[in-house]
Amino acid sequence: MTDAPNNDPEPLVIEKSGEFTFATPVLDLEVAPDGATIFAACQDGSVVRVSATSGERSLLGWHSSYASGVARVPGRPWVISGGYDGRLLWHDIESNAVMRDVRAHDFWSWDLAVSRDGRWVVSGTGRYEAGGYRYEPAPGGEPGVVVLDVADGSRHRAWGHVPPVQAVAISPDGRHVAAGNLMGTVRVWDRDEDRLVSEWTDDGLTSWGIIKSHHFLGGIFAMAFSPDGADLYVCGMGPMRDPMAGNGVQRWQRFDWRTGRRLDQTHDGESGQGLMETLAFSPDGSRFVMAGRLFQGSWNLALFAAADGRKLQALDAKHRITGVCFSGDGRRLYVSKARGQERPKDGRWADSGLVEVFDIRDRPPM
Repeated sequence: MTDAPNNDPEPLVIEKSGEFTFATPVLDLEVAPDGATIFAACQDGSVVRVSATSGERSLLGWHSSYASGVARVPGRPWVISGGYDGRLLWHDIESNAVMRDVRAHDFWSWDLAVSRDGRWVVSGTGRYEAGGYRYEPAPGGEPGVVVLDVADGSRHRAWGHVPPVQAVAISPDGRHVAAGNLMGTVRVWDRDEDRLVSEWTDDGLTSWGIIKSHHFLGGIFAMAFSPDGADLYVCGMGPMRDPMAGNGVQRWQRFDWRTGRRLDQTHDGESGQGLMETLAFSPDGSRFVMAGRLFQGSWNLALFAAADGRKLQALDAKHRITGVCFSGDGRRLYVSKARGQERPKDGRWADSGLVEVFDIRDRPPM
């Protein structure tokens, strides 16, 4: 299935205005509110600060495996990164020094999020191992979700979840923590009261493999609370007949997180096929962006109206997108990417990581 052609002019214009290359894929990024500084988490384990105006770079620190996520701490000159080494690193961006190194997990940190007030950081982990003849995931050997106190790195909460926990989010008021996994199961906890508030499973993002190998594939790859905290948005890829094909529908879903009731999802005719890996809201909450990989169709990055889920604009960004975030005024979009490795030329491997900058503006009246 591919998205249907749309002959109506889209209400927004998205134009690329900048590009920065990296030696290895960039797996996540964060941007200062003024858009002047970009923080990149790279596959070689490095966490790098880049000036969006001059391109000048400085190394903030290293993970011993992939750096999988990075988030800014509001109110502090810090960013926190997570990695496949199971560690969270606190980086002081004034001194370019790692000021704290916490072993959060025995396995990878798949995803992390910092609360809007800068007090808490949450990280998800877990390895998929078959737990029975149905190939259902075996129980994890460690908590799937941990919440740490940003001030001192101490463990505040730890909760179990069916592994792997691939996406986490914190509500705007910092009280509720959501986590989604391979099986499309979402759990939401009250962080203050240390209790599970809701749990549900939706089969719209998970595939069961009977071709080539037996296993589950897909699940929830990113999630975010709506800016008013009322709803929870998740994204990934729709089920596939051949789970190894990567041709499930590009999909976001919107839930009432207190009941688990699905309220909306990608509208028919507005998506192609491919895995969607990242999702973020604009600062004013009027739009959200979803992006990832394109298998078939016309786009792998699209903006949607938060009010009704309607697609506003989309483009084929040509390479896998791993992270997105808006500038503080919502007029720019920053995108981290991983492109295929080319053969070496003159003994040198080509750069395979990118951060691209897109300007967003309203389309002038016809």
